[in-house]
Amino acid sequence: MIVAIDQNLCTGCRECAEVCPAYAIVGEQGKPQTIDTSRCVMCGQCVQKCKSYVSILTHGKDAYEKVKKERNIPDCVQEPLFAAHAVCNIDKVNAALADPEKLTMVQCAPAVRVAIAEEFGADLGTLAPGKLAAALRKIGFDRVYDTNFPADVTIMEEGTELIKRVTQGGVLPMFTSCCPAWVKFMENTYPEIKDHLSSCKSPQQMGGAIFKTYGAELEGTDGSKVFSVSVMPCTCKEFECERPEMKDSGYRDVDVVMTTRDLAWLIKSKNIDWDALAEEEFDQPLGLYTGAGTIFGVTGGVMEAAIRTGYELITGQPIPDVEVTAVRGTEGFRVSHLKVGDLTLKVGVVTGLKNVVPVIEAMKAGQLDLHFIEVMTCPEGCVSGGGQPKLLMDTDRAEAYAARRKATFDHDKELPYRKSHENPAIKKIYDEFLKEPNGPIAHHLLHTKYCIK
Repeated sequence: MIVAIDQNLCTGCRECAEVCPAYAIVGEQGKPQTIDTSRCVMCGQCVQKCKSYVSILTHGKDAYEKVKKERNIPDCVQEPLFAAHAVCNIDKVNAALADPEKLTMVQCAPAVRVAIAEEFGADLGTLAPGKLAAALRKIGFDRVYDTNFPADVTIMEEGTELIKRVTQGGVLPMFTSCCPAWVKFMENTYPEIKDHLSSCKSPQQMGGAIFKTYGAELEGTDGSKVFSVSVMPCTCKEFECERPEMKDSGYRDVDVVMTTRDLAWLIKSKNIDWDALAEEEFDQPLGLYTGAGTIFGVTGGVMEAAIRTGYELITGQPIPDVEVTAVRGTEGFRVSHLKVGDLTLKVGVVTGLKNVVPVIEAMKAGQLDLHFIEVMTCPEGCVSGGGQPKLLMDTDRAEAYAARRKATFDHDKELPYRKSHENPAIKKIYDEFLKEPNGPIAHHLLHTKYCIK
């Protein structure tokens, strides 16, 4: 399992059950809990919430080291280890880094850069893309890329797909497919609506497919030599990369996923002094990104990024205000009607998976007149993902999410390009390789069919 509960550590407080959006945690109060794997979407919110733990001080060194060994956690780690936990893939990453036959390429999700520094004592929401790139390079990755780049590709593909559906009579509303836990929930619970889901892969998977094709070409090699690693705020991303259909590059598009927490452990295990790192840039061209790619990390961000580009694709005119605040927010289900040329674009944003059920039921009942709906499983999008730094105090949660969210929008504002289609590296990859959004090459590599059992 990607996410599990250690029966020897769980005290049965059931706080994890309260935050589980798929109602997948079962058990009596005061007794160890189990996960119903038929319902679990591997979002990791139970991992974030869990308070039952083993520590050296409380349980002794032998008990602590036993758990650490079982989970493949590096020797340098001394922090408490909790009953609800996610798989740790550091050993697989280290093996690839040590293999001289492998060309290692790593990508980092937008939410990682606003949280990773917290693991080294920085204030909540500290923005650290430069130190992040430097740390990854110091670890030994051959190419340090960025998931924000394939996020920009996602907008080109998803935006074009939406325009075709709206103008040519396709299935509407179209739901986003960036969040693998949401996709898993749909497959588990509402497989009959699969045609409403965008056919786009997530940015992680698009990145992996690009690295093993276009990226390999840039290096004068082939995809068999490339080992693709992604650093994600999300525990479900490991499940996503293992899906059997995610190999359109001819190889497994993403070989292994680390969470933000895993990366912090890896940095510490390499004796890298985070505070002493000088800021560095991501490698080019697959590390060049826009503000639109950056805001994928917050709820409403995918929608806003899509509108920034979709407006100009539809009208041929610059969007009046690049900041589409109408789709921003942190709670429930929000609906906005936006004037895009002669079209009134009707969009919705779902924050937190528990809020999607009434939306789907309204759609099935014919009571939902929308074109496009973004769904994110975690409470405030990826910045609150199950793989982010653990917040030991519940009182820190709102502050952390707000700080990470603010840092995300601040980063968007400071970037030279804020619309995906304006990214010079996006223009380059379409000119040299993909040719056109939703074209034959792009569709083969960057799109898929979900609801595969």
